[in-house]
Amino acid sequence: MANYRVLIKRSAAKELEALPAKDRRRVATRIQQLGSDPRPPGCEKLSGQDRYRIRQGNYRIIYSIADAVLTIVVVKVGHRRDVYRKR
Repeated sequence: MANYRVLIKRSAAKELEALPAKDRRRVATRIQQLGSDPRPPGCEKLSGQDRYRIRQGNYRIIYSIADAVLTIVVVKVGHRRDVYRKR
């Protein structure tokens, strides 16, 4: 399988920086792993959107996949209680 390029939106990067250090490392590692496997076991496609989510402890990583250009864009990172809410 080809390696995907992982891009993180500026807003998602800010959300990642706001996480506690221990959790931030785990979430960042999980995001890096998306480059080699964009649809890992446990990922789910979100209904009504062209996005996927993976879990890392109490945190969720929302991302979209562009297979044509081998790119993954991380859209949102947050606690499971807040990540799906619209602002």
